[in-house]
Amino acid sequence: MARTGERKTQILQVLAHMLENPAADKVTTARLAAKLEVSEAALYRHFTGKAQMFEGLIEFIEQTLFALINKITTEEKSGTRQMEAIVSVLLAFAQKNRGMTRVLIGDALVHEDEKLQARINQLHDRLEAALKQAIRFGITQQEIVADADAAACANLILSFVTGRWHQFAKSGFKRDPVELWNHQWRQIMEGVAA
Repeated sequence: MARTGERKTQILQVLAHMLENPAADKVTTARLAAKLEVSEAALYRHFTGKAQMFEGLIEFIEQTLFALINKITTEEKSGTRQMEAIVSVLLAFAQKNRGMTRVLIGDALVHEDEKLQARINQLHDRLEAALKQAIRFGITQQEIVADADAAACANLILSFVTGRWHQFAKSGFKRDPVELWNHQWRQIMEGVAA
């Protein structure tokens, strides 16, 4: 018999896997329980409801992304390379975690508790703040022009990332989010560093 922590992780993994099919019917606790071959009551021993399951997915996303971003900002001594590495991490995360991408863009949260979308919005704000910090660092290192608007640049870059996430999810995961990445990054940096 699986321990509580292991079972919770298993439930979240199956939920994330179910979210990989955007054409499928709405994910319900009944469908999730059937996939796990357990009763709905067994799900409720680990989570109070589906909203708490989605919170678990969002928590996983936050912990994973910000652990990587913190590592980048600690180890990388160039502001522009920090920006590039952060964007690369965000695109690669989506590429490897299709179901989580639908959570990141809010697609999987339609008809769910509105607090979940608010939490995703906060996550996006934190990502934008991390990019803004890297841009400011790049300005202090004179890698980026001194009069660059860090907030506008960070918003532009995050808009690019979320656009790639949307294309990936809406294409049924056919449009790879890292496709053309190197070429696009050079074009973005021409605008930011100029």
